[in-house]
Parts: sequence; C-alpha cells; structure tokens
Amino acid sequence: MNIKVLGGGCRKCETLLANTKEAVKNTGVEAEVEYITDFAVIAGYGIMSMPAIIVDEKIVSMGKVLNSSEIEKLLK
Repeated sequence: MNIKVLGGGCRKCETLLANTKEAVKNTGVEAEVEYITDFAVIAGYGIMSMPAIIVDEKIVSMGKVLNSSEIEKLLK
C-alpha cells in the first residue's frame, strides 16, 4: 500500500502526517508513507484543499486533519 500525505508543510499538514503514521502502525498494514510538499505534484493530483491523503493513487481525504482512528477506517 502506498500512502501520500500532501501539504504545504504547515502544522496541520504535519499533524496529519503524524496521525497517518500512527494509523499505519495501529492497523499493522504494510504501507509506505510519503510526505509531498511540492505544489506542482500536488496540483497534478487536482488537490484544491490541503492537507490531503492519497491511498494507492486515490484521493481519500482533502481539506481535513483526520485523527488516527478516522485514518484507520480508511485503510481497512
């Protein structure tokens, strides 16, 4: 599984990244978590509101800072 957290490097984006890593650890899924801050790459996904999460190239969350339990539900 490939998970990408997209954001501009702000506190909310950093929080979402930490929550995503915690959710991966809690669920035990084998996943690579990437943090993407390059706005050209982010625009390529059509993201209009950050932070965002992409799982296996599918946008699953945009514009929200999900907590780890909410992310765990997305990963199952």
